[in-house]
Amino acid sequence: MNALGLSTTELDLIRSVLRRHPAVTGAILFGSRAMGIAQPESDIDLALEGLNDFLQAEAIASELDELPLPYRFDVVALATAKSAQLRAHIERVGVRVYGKTDR
Repeated sequence: MNALGLSTTELDLIRSVLRRHPAVTGAILFGSRAMGIAQPESDIDLALEGLNDFLQAEAIASELDELPLPYRFDVVALATAKSAQLRAHIERVGVRVYGKTDR
């Protein structure tokens, strides 16, 4: 386990789903896991870069929920996140878990 409360294997499974979606150019983990205060049952909050469609983000969240992991996923398309507070939180505490170096 790392500071995010996720093993390398768990991160690799998440990245494998993201790689199947060429529109996704990056993923930023935010929320309790990024802040280092996650509990074992905490969900995984991901902001996806490259998507301009809420429905695409929801479809990817469904795929992630099908992984053999004991977590639920809350996924947002960063470009469509309207809340300034959410965007500021992601900017402040977000941890990049997928991007050009992970492809």
